[in-house]
Amino acid sequence: MHVTIEQAKSIIDQAIRKAESIGVKSCIAVLDSGANLKTFSRMDDAWVGSIDVAIKKAKTACFFAMPSGEIGKLSQPDQPLYGIEHSNQGLITFPGGMPIVDEEGMLIGAIGVSGDTVENDHIVAKAGVDAVGSCDLPKHPWRT
Repeated sequence: MHVTIEQAKSIIDQAIRKAESIGVKSCIAVLDSGANLKTFSRMDDAWVGSIDVAIKKAKTACFFAMPSGEIGKLSQPDQPLYGIEHSNQGLITFPGGMPIVDEEGMLIGAIGVSGDTVENDHIVAKAGVDAVGSCDLPKHPWRT
């Protein structure tokens, strides 16, 4: 199952509202469960360089079914996934990418947000996910 266009629009709308409420300019990508772009929004004055970053954060979350920041913790030197960001035509392994999980616990897509601090990107992404579901999946063997 994939995120629907209606869900994707709702995710984008909610993420934009959150970004505006905290005073940030974001690029927001929503992908389907196959990591294909479903919809994208670049707020006025958001950095052009954040377009690619938002999409890659979402791909990272979708490919590994966990928030991009969690992959980041595992990809540091001396950690089990060190260097993983060089795979899959480039991943982004810091916060701002989150899987989108429906009420049945199925991965239906992912969101990626870029344009401000990673903390604010995460806040905006979480608001988008909350519009249609959650970002919680069953525990993955790489997570501690």
